[in-house]
Amino acid sequence: TGLAERLRERPSGLPASQYQQRLRDELTVITSMGFAGYFLIVWDIITFARSRGIPVGPGRGSSAGSLVAYALRITDLDPLVYGLLFERFLNPERISLPDIDMDFCMDRRQEVINYVVEKYGKDHVCQIITFGTMKAKAAIRDVGRVMDRIAKLVPDQLHITLDEALESESRLRELVDTDPKIREVFETARALEHSPRHASTHAAGVVISHEPLTAHVPLYKGSKETDEVVTQFPMGDVEKVGLVKFDLLGLKTLTIIAHAERLINAKRQDEAPVVVANLPLDDPQTFALLSSGKTMGLFQLESAGMRDLLTGLRPDRFEDIIAIIALYRPGPMDLIPDFIRRKQGKIPITYEVPALEEILKETYGVIVYQEQVMAIANKVAGFSMGQADLMRRAMGKKKPEEMEKLRTQFIEGAKKRKVTEKKAEKLFELIQKFAGYGFNKSHAAAYALVTYQTAYLKAHFPTEFMAALLTSEMGNTDKVVRYLNECRDLGIKVLPPDVNESDKDFTVTQEGIRFGLAAIKNVGAGAIDAILEARQAEGPYVSFFDFCHRVDIRKLNKRALECVIKAGAFDSTGARRAQLAAVLDRTVDQAMAAQQAASRGQTSIFTAFESPDGQGGRRGTLPFDESLPDEPEWDKDQLLKYEKELTGFYITSHPLARYAEAMSRFSTASTDALSEVADAKEVKLCGIIAAVRQTMTKKGDRMAYLTLEDLHGTVEVIVFPDLYKTASALILPESVIQVTGALDRGDKATRIKATTLAGLADLQAQSVLCVSIHVTTRDASAETLRQLRDVLHRHAGPCPVSLTLTIPDHSESVIAVGPDLRVLPSAQLVGDVEALIGKGTISLD
Repeated sequence: TGLAERLRERPSGLPASQYQQRLRDELTVITSMGFAGYFLIVWDIITFARSRGIPVGPGRGSSAGSLVAYALRITDLDPLVYGLLFERFLNPERISLPDIDMDFCMDRRQEVINYVVEKYGKDHVCQIITFGTMKAKAAIRDVGRVMDRIAKLVPDQLHITLDEALESESRLRELVDTDPKIREVFETARALEHSPRHASTHAAGVVISHEPLTAHVPLYKGSKETDEVVTQFPMGDVEKVGLVKFDLLGLKTLTIIAHAERLINAKRQDEAPVVVANLPLDDPQTFALLSSGKTMGLFQLESAGMRDLLTGLRPDRFEDIIAIIALYRPGPMDLIPDFIRRKQGKIPITYEVPALEEILKETYGVIVYQEQVMAIANKVAGFSMGQADLMRRAMGKKKPEEMEKLRTQFIEGAKKRKVTEKKAEKLFELIQKFAGYGFNKSHAAAYALVTYQTAYLKAHFPTEFMAALLTSEMGNTDKVVRYLNECRDLGIKVLPPDVNESDKDFTVTQEGIRFGLAAIKNVGAGAIDAILEARQAEGPYVSFFDFCHRVDIRKLNKRALECVIKAGAFDSTGARRAQLAAVLDRTVDQAMAAQQAASRGQTSIFTAFESPDGQGGRRGTLPFDESLPDEPEWDKDQLLKYEKELTGFYITSHPLARYAEAMSRFSTASTDALSEVADAKEVKLCGIIAAVRQTMTKKGDRMAYLTLEDLHGTVEVIVFPDLYKTASALILPESVIQVTGALDRGDKATRIKATTLAGLADLQAQSVLCVSIHVTTRDASAETLRQLRDVLHRHAGPCPVSLTLTIPDHSESVIAVGPDLRVLPSAQLVGDVEALIGKGTISLD
């Protein structure tokens, strides 16, 4: 059977009788409720996906608590090992349709939907409509577009209503009470709240019917582009008319894991392949990574707050990851400090009654999961698991009459089990408090497995994992910037695209991670295919000229080829980028003429007898000028500028790298941490101006919108007219500045409303009292000291210089430097001095 195979593959050490009894109990409930067919349809869909190599998630939601689902390989966590409850999923005392959510690779989800349509019939299957409704802020803004100030007073709380906002925000209440116009806007918005605003397709829901759908529900044809058919009823109404929905979700992390697995195994020719689904869940290296907080790119663990939680908790077992997933949410977040102290033994763990130890031991005596609430009701008060699930749901709804009945039942049941009334009362209050925001353990456990898998890959195969991550996020500039910086922190070299090493997407090489050719602007899919086909057919390109001979030049025009040069994709041929740019026009014209001549069957007396191996199998046969001019390479800043311009990113370095220490000193936040900053709070952020958009106000005053980039991403900065007048000299592309301003958390994007702008170099200079330079006698030749003096003169400024000479016996002498040799402290000064006499020889004090 499926269960026997599972237990052979993953022995748990638990008695077989325990599994057999659980399986019998579950099958009895499933068949008595008429849901066997539902399970088989889900099994069929997942089996199809796996047979086609489509990555499938380990489970989602409460279905991970089903042993039947585990035996059928619908889910991938043993529910008995992790204490997951079937009754949280299907309760014979609460008749409702089962809900097994399925996660698939984001890129191939549509293949699964297509299979379902083909198998069950086009007229029996469709997706579900969903209506975007007027939320509190949107209702106000739609009624009065100028009423942004009122909308901003509505708290940023998920699903908050206008009435709740009015009750919790005194400033909003005052405006509504004192201003008749605002009151009218508010009342109109209240009438519109929750009204449908637009229609779209539900992200996951698919309906399968045994009869044509039109017999049960009206259908709606979506956009012309997709031509998809969806129900006119939203999800809740679809279920009310008796139709069953199946949730088929796309999860990008599964795509990343599968890609990383392919990259890893491509190099393991004589070793056993890495199978992510079979990883050990007790790997010390993985837990060390998690405890370090270096979780950029890991599923569910990227936020700054989550990283702080991990470094504080220092997880060392899989159950800790489950708890982390469950705790890091509004509500239970308040439990985190106590949870950490208990794990670390800083406060004692006590249990109100002995029966609680078995239930709460894994979470250090803290109620974290809904399943724990159910287990307490069962073990302490004698509730059946079905009754315990009903109690959990009732506690979440907080209905007073129902709660009173449950209180009585709980206390009476506990007293029968020799628990005093006082303790029973206290325990009921405790679980009532936690039931409101206890998390579904089955869901947390399934997602913790995905989290662990990403952590394992990053801990053991960081290069392959980061390459897969970068490929999956190629369309998200901020995330790619963040992950490129993470690669640098991990010591992984990121290399520009290369015509001899790159594929379409990011690839792993001996040196590090290589950008894909698809990253280069103005280079289309046809051009990439032509480059890869010629390389695969005849080997690496030995020169730029060889490339132009062999690649079908009709598919790669001059503009595209210029972009390939400037992006650094010909560096491996040994020529400088500036040299190739200088001969571009000539070479393309020659290649075009040669290839056209070849297609007409023309040849040259000089090339008729040329060996095809000599030039790598050229397409053309006319003479070719392969000389390169002695053109100096572009300077480093220009190279970086072109990289950014043509790939969207700084690859080989970053213009801010030299400012890293200063940025840390003069910033209170970075772009990736702005989500943790409260709205309207003042922040200081340092970065480079990536783009400037100037505009005029209605009064004719000039203002600007800046795209500010740091090492982690970008943020928009608004510079209003008054500040623009005083700081316009700084508002230029590529200026490195510090912005001080108020965070403005809008509905669609976070911005900074600037109050001051300052040049970062100026701030550095103002904060430095003395520049200290350390020289050893070995380096202190007359020529070196002369060159050092020249460097200092080039950086003349107001700051004094201290020169310390270290001699072989390790004694030091401070050499007086005249008052005429003062400098302007800057990152460039540090770089110039270190280039001359070595790293760490200069400090700005």
